[in-house]
Parts: sequence; structure tokens; C-alpha cells
Amino acid sequence: MTQQSGLNETFSERISVIRTKILLERQAAIEKYRHQPRADSLLTSLRRIADQALRQLLELYPLPKGAALAAVGGFGRGELYPFSDVDLLILLPADPSPIAEATLSGLVAAMWDVGLEPGCSVRTVEQCLAEARADITVETSLLELRWIAGSRSLTQVFMQRMKEQLDPKSFYQAKRSEMQQRHSRYQDTPYSLEPNCKESPGGLRDLQVILWMAKAAGFGQSWGQIAQSGLLTHAEARDLNRAEQAFKRLRIELHLLVNRREDRLLFDLQHGLAEAYQITANATRRSSEILMQRYYWAARLVTQLNTLLVQAIGEHLFPLSQTDARRLDEHYLVSHHRLDIVDDDLFQKHPSELLRIFLVMQQNPELTELSARALRAIWHARHLIDAAFRAEPKNRHLFIQILKQNQGIVHALRRMTMLNILPRYIPAFRRVVGQMQHDLFHVYTVDQHTLAVLRNIRRFTMLEHAQEYPLATRLIAGFDRHWLLYVAALFHDIAKGRGGDHSTLGAEDVKKFARTHDLAKDETELVVFLVRHHLLMSQVAQKKDLSDPQVIRDFAAIVQTPRNLTALYLLTVADVRGTSPKVWNAWKGKLLEDLFNLTLAALGGSLGDSNTVLRHRMDEAASLTRLAGLRDDARETFWAELDIAYFMRHDAQEIAWHTRHLYHCFGTEATVVKARPTEGGEGLQVMVYTKHVKELFARLCGYFGCRGLNIQDARIHTTRRGYALDSFIVLPTDKQRDLRADAALIEHELSTQLDLLSLADLKHKISTRASRLSKAFPFPPSVEIKPGDDNASWVLDITATDRSGLLSDLAQLFVAFNIHLQTAKVMTLGDRVEDVFVIKGDALSQPRTQRQFERALLDTLSQEQQRAA
Repeated sequence: MTQQSGLNETFSERISVIRTKILLERQAAIEKYRHQPRADSLLTSLRRIADQALRQLLELYPLPKGAALAAVGGFGRGELYPFSDVDLLILLPADPSPIAEATLSGLVAAMWDVGLEPGCSVRTVEQCLAEARADITVETSLLELRWIAGSRSLTQVFMQRMKEQLDPKSFYQAKRSEMQQRHSRYQDTPYSLEPNCKESPGGLRDLQVILWMAKAAGFGQSWGQIAQSGLLTHAEARDLNRAEQAFKRLRIELHLLVNRREDRLLFDLQHGLAEAYQITANATRRSSEILMQRYYWAARLVTQLNTLLVQAIGEHLFPLSQTDARRLDEHYLVSHHRLDIVDDDLFQKHPSELLRIFLVMQQNPELTELSARALRAIWHARHLIDAAFRAEPKNRHLFIQILKQNQGIVHALRRMTMLNILPRYIPAFRRVVGQMQHDLFHVYTVDQHTLAVLRNIRRFTMLEHAQEYPLATRLIAGFDRHWLLYVAALFHDIAKGRGGDHSTLGAEDVKKFARTHDLAKDETELVVFLVRHHLLMSQVAQKKDLSDPQVIRDFAAIVQTPRNLTALYLLTVADVRGTSPKVWNAWKGKLLEDLFNLTLAALGGSLGDSNTVLRHRMDEAASLTRLAGLRDDARETFWAELDIAYFMRHDAQEIAWHTRHLYHCFGTEATVVKARPTEGGEGLQVMVYTKHVKELFARLCGYFGCRGLNIQDARIHTTRRGYALDSFIVLPTDKQRDLRADAALIEHELSTQLDLLSLADLKHKISTRASRLSKAFPFPPSVEIKPGDDNASWVLDITATDRSGLLSDLAQLFVAFNIHLQTAKVMTLGDRVEDVFVIKGDALSQPRTQRQFERALLDTLSQEQQRAA
């Protein structure tokens, strides 16, 4: 017993010594890396430290006779990241005995004890081969096998068996399918907001896929060897090696920054990474935005070379029969739906073909992709696009022709962007490639957002999307030269990141483009107008009171013509829908459509003064109530309780809906709550009719917040008898909710429990946790109070980080300062809100109390910023 105890103590001491040695050597290696940040040197050092520790552990826990310990996966390649698993295989000549199993269990436990975090499997040769046949991931990991200790001969036998079993064609097809599935999991883009530097398209894994495929196909195991085989040019090998080193360092920095395994460039890590790279902010961009643009440029390079080389390996393994190729013209031929070039030096001899090749793809819809040879030739000729190339009339004509085609426009521009043709042809566009917009609502880089807007405009022209975009589809069908919308889309955000008003700067850019590309005067005026005012329609629709005829007249005065209005509507819908999936909803779509229709009427001279609009609206509402079986006298008795402001703030459908449910309540103390789905079915329209009390709006806001409903629009009205008639548009935070069940619950709870709602309890139930995006990219809230157009009210404009309960907190401030709310327009843009309130109150007429109110608002919003920080 004493001898066993002493043995355990000896083992424990040895384990402790090994663990301490690992920690000290790791610390020294990382310290050396800090002075000389060479990724491969650190990865190799950490691998050697682990190798040495494993061999020392084998002195305590010997392998079974004839067995081998090998590294697999990334560790097998000779790399070990600071906090990665140590992937190991214990290779056995036969199934282990019970004694051997116990020893191996002790060995694995000891690996954990010394801090190696092993990913360890114990297999015989036959078991490994069977698993490799069944699982491409296992097969790939075993291809990286590296001997560490034990039987070299068994390791060599296994590797020979693996080589004999490997089918390069099957391996290529399986890895390509696996890569496509992985890309799909990461939205098929290297431009993700928080990319995974290992797994996202354009990341380390895409580089490894090339090496694995090349190794299986016999092209070599390193970039140099692959270049010598002829699959790569030496320039491509140099670019790939440089990109690999950059991504390796990035992954190392991520591990060291968070002190654990982490491969995602999360918002709250991007600033710290920028500091590690000693990147500083400039006048127009955060340091994290500069860092991410560099990342996206590197990821785009990897994505393009991955596409080129994977296709080249595929064409080598599955050669296409030249007898099936047909000549398209003097420069191009078609083989198996791929466009190939006749001469490798085509673009050096005829630079204009750098644009024409994309036009040829558009004009031949049976073509699905470019050949590897064509891709490589374009990639290496991209530098030919210079000032002289851009000044060539033929090239300008070709570019406009690409935009004018009936099909393939988005595919062409995406290919041109990825191959660096579009950024070189439009230098201003090159500056926004990979430029992140950390503004709490954009989720794409500027270039990817631009391409998304182009895609949306293109969808307006496609009948299969008519149900999704009914008005836009109808409008674009009658809009001649709609290719001008593509020009406007290309330039609408092209000046982002320069400082100043990007709309104004972009208008100057597109004006220059129009002049150099011989656009007609009216075409130039249209695209300049669209770029300069591309934000206007959204701002008016979502922040102004569309029931006010003056708002419509002012907007119509800027738009001037129905053609301008139609074009601006189409660009606005495409722009908002291309910003973020969280930004667009049916309510915003209805606001834009309402503004379009009202402005079109104004431009046609059919929108009269307020009295005419009011009379028309009341007549339409009266007709709707008659259709519902309501007597005129009952309706008029109820309407007598309402003033002109009510009728101006609600459309005829809403007035009729209110009237049908409230006409019988005149002279009673009833509380009536009705809810129904909004047009489009994404949210609910809620009407609350009850005796007015001071805290009513605050209670309602708190209630909706507790129920996970975001208020998009609020219209507050008090009848002549002192009853509140409040209308809300609310959207659920969870889009999978049953809105009809919500409607029934709201009607029941508010009609029976409204008086019992406690502001303190409601506030306690609302989560105020800030989003990760708002934590990483906070911005100072702003508050502006200005006189209303009627000289009797005030307009309160608030921009702040969104959070649950925000409206409830603001409503409580209104109560505290005795402010009466008339209407609220709530615009939510991702994690940011831009809310506009029309308010009244004596506190606003006194400069001193108005400043106190403004200070209280800023304090409330600043407290949220502090929570976000």
C-alpha cells in the first residue's frame, strides 16, 4: 500500500513538473511571438512543446507493444494554435487488452492533467481505414497524420494503406460538396458581419481545402510544390502563402486576446484586434472598420483563388472532351456550359475583352460559369484596367451594355466584383469594397449592400417575384430605361467612409460617370437626383405625418415629376430591403406605398387643401360604416366626440374600424380594446379606448414591452369627453408568434386589467440588456426639440440605441414633466431607433423647463449607453 502510494506520488510529481514546463515554455514562445509576430514560428514552437510533453508522458504510461502515437488534423500538419485541441491517434496493431486499455485511459487523463486538452481516438489500422471510407472528415484528418512516438513501421504501413485506398476523384467530389455545405452555413459570403476566420468562405479552411485536394490529386503538399507542378503560378503561390500567414496570425491573435479558443471576429473583439495590429482610427472610420476592411480584402483574395484552383483541380481530374467544345467567336469557345478563352494572352492583346467577356456570359444564358483558364486569365490581367482603359469609349460602351442587358446583370456585377474588375473600373467603388458600416442597422459591407440593392431592383423585373413586390413590379414594368436604376444603385452609397454627406458626394461621382459614359441630359438628371435624395423617401415616410397635406406637398416639390417619384420609390424599397433583414417589414412597406400614392396624387393636382382631404376621408369612412350596417345617426353621434385632428391622423379604413367598435360606447364608462393583424400580417394594429389618465401611455408602452411587442407607430387622441382613443402598430420580436392568439390576449388583458397595470412592475419585467452590436459600437444619443408647424405643438426627435422598454421610459418622462403626447412615429433600424414625437405641454414653452426636460431625456438614453458599455 505504501509502495503504491509512493508510486502515485511520483507520478503526480512528474505530471506537475511536465505541466509547469509546458506553461513556462508556452509563455516564452508567446513572449517571443509578441516581439516578432511570425505565425509559423509560434505554431511550430507550440507543436514541439506538445510533442515533447507527450513523449515524456509515454515514459509514465507506455504504449502497448507495437502501437504508435500520431498527430492528426491541424496538429498533424505541425501546427498548434494557443488554445486549440491536440488531435491525436493511438494506432494499434490489434484490439487492446484490458491492461492496455487501463494504461491508455491513464495516458489520456494525464494529457488533460498537464493541460494539453487532447482530442484522442484509439483505433486499429483496419478500423481507421473503415472510418476513412465512411467519413470524408475522418479521411482528411488521417491524411495529415504525423508520427510522434512508438512504432514507425506500423505508421508507415497505415499511411501506405491510406494512399492505396484514396480515390482522388471521390475525395475531390466529397471535399467540394463538404465545402459548399460549409459555405452555405456561413451565408455563402466572406463578408459576414462577424466572420469565422477559420470556417467562413475566404478563411483558413478554404486554403486547406486547396492543399488537401492538390495533395490527393498528386500536385504536392505545399504552395511551392503545387506551383512547380503547374497548377499554380508562382505569383498565385506567393499570394496564397501571404494570405495563409495573415489568417494564421489573425487566428493566433484571437486566441491570445480572449485567452481561449475563439475563431469568430465578434463585434466586441474587433477593437481589441485592431489594437493588437496597432491600427488607429482616422477622421472618418473606426480602427475596427479599417481592420475589417483588410480582412475582407484578404478573404476576397482567398475566395477567388479557391474558386479558380478548385475548378482547375476538377478540370484536371475530370477532363472535358474537346470534341464537345464549340467556337462561339474568334475569342471564345463553349464547353459543357463553361465559357473558355481561345488564347491565354487574350486580355493582354485585347484589354477590352475584360469587360466583353461578362457581356458574352449575359448574352448566352446557357453558360453557367467561366472556365478555370478564363478565370485565371482575368485575374492576372485585372491590372490592365487603368485610367487609359477607363477613358476608352469602347470600354465605356461595353460597361453600359452590361447594365442594359435583360438578364445576368447581378451575376455579371458579382463576378466583376469578386475578380476585381468592377472596383478597378470604378475606382470610387474600390474604396468601399469590404468597408464595414458599424451603424447598428447595416449588416453588410458597402459593396455587398450595393450588390444586394441591385439584386432587389432586378427582382422587380421578374414575374416570379411579383407577389413579393406587387407595386414595384407594376411600376418598373412601365418604367422605360430602368437600367438607370442600376446606375443609381451602384453610386448611392459609393461615398461612404469619406466624411461629409455621402449622398452629396455620391451625386457628384455619378454625375461625372454619366458625363463620361454619354448619358443623355434627362438620364443624367435622374441618376443624380436619385443618388442625392436616396434617403429622402424613407425619412419622410417613417418620420413625418403623412396625413398632413403640407408634408406631401413639400415632398412633391422636391420630387417634381411622376417619373422621379417612381424611380425614387423603386430605389428606396430596394435600398431598405438590402440593408438588413431586421429593417424591412410590411408596415414600412405600407408607409412607403402610402407616400408614393399621396405624392402621385399631389403631382397630378388631385390633392387639395386640408378641408378637401378631410371631407373626402370622412365620406369614404362613412361609406365603409354603412357597408358594415351602421346607421348614419349612430355614427354622427360618435364622430361629434372627435375633432379635426383625429380625422387628419387616421385614414378612412381606420376611422371606420374605430367607429364600428366604439359608436355604442358613447355615454358609458366602458374600456374597449381591439386588435387585428396589420396589412401584410407581420404585426398588430391595436386600438385602446378608455378614460384618460395621466400615466396611460406609459402603462401601454410598458405592457407592450412586457409582451415582446415593439411599437412602430402610436397615435394619441383625447375625445371631447376626456376619453383616450389611442392607436398602435406593434410588431413581435419573435416572428414565429401566433398573432391572432396575441390579439385575443391583448384585448382580454387590456380591457380587464388596464387600471391594474403598475409602472414599477412593468418596468421590472422588461429586459433592458443591450445587444452585442450596441455594446461594441455605441453612439451618443441625440435629442432635438423644435416648434411644430401649427405653432401649438412641438416636435421631439430622438436617435438612440434600441432596447426593450425604451418607449416606456420616455413615456414616464412625459408624465413627470406633464407633457401631452399627440402622436409618435417610431423607426427601428436594426439596433438603432429614430423616433419622432409630436408633443404639447407648458414645460416646453419655458426655456428653463425645456432644457430640464431635454437633459432628463439625454440622461435616460445615456444610462442605456452606459449599460451597453
